[in-house]
Amino acid sequence: MSTVFVTATGTGVGKTFLTAALIHQLRVRGEGVRALKPVVTGFDDDAAAESDPVILLEALGENISQGTIAAIAPFRYRAPLAPLMAARRERRELDFAALVDFCRREQERRSALLIEGVGGVMVPLAGAKTVLDWIAALECPAILVCGSYLGTLSHTLTALEALARRGIEITGIAVSESAGTNGGLEETACVIREFAARPTFAVPRLAGPKAWARAPDLVGLLPG
Repeated sequence: MSTVFVTATGTGVGKTFLTAALIHQLRVRGEGVRALKPVVTGFDDDAAAESDPVILLEALGENISQGTIAAIAPFRYRAPLAPLMAARRERRELDFAALVDFCRREQERRSALLIEGVGGVMVPLAGAKTVLDWIAALECPAILVCGSYLGTLSHTLTALEALARRGIEITGIAVSESAGTNGGLEETACVIREFAARPTFAVPRLAGPKAWARAPDLVGLLPG
């Protein structure tokens, strides 16, 4: 494993939980791992302790500070919107070239790297660029995270089609249990596995501090 991008069918389906779980499980195995959450929207300095970058830093065993947050999440915006919209609210466009360069510099280091995206596969970043363009530019494989809600089958297969059209390798799919759904997690994962023909893991919804440390073994989502 070198670099793996964690993307999703949409926002709020469990990318950060999955990324933190993978970090934890790799570290338990004694393997070195780094992680980035380069683009964050809905970021509030006064509530940073609950933010996605801090969750990843906790899983990495890193100290939490403004400096360590900025080191893994340099492009932060306050509005909880797509990056294109959030950046325009602040009258500062996201520099796509700078984003790609930031990630590429981290890719040059030898240890394994997880890059967590923002929102779903087709979320606009800047200009005509989307998360899909970001993944393609980094030329790395990806994990796709989806929910277990009604409609997820179409959303997941559509995202897989978009990724395949750009030649992006999908190493695995994580079906994250959606809030308010009554069962069907394993059944949904089974159907997606059938259509996608890729490693597909059902990830139960867990609550509480550092719940990612209690996730089932997900390392099989990573390339061998």
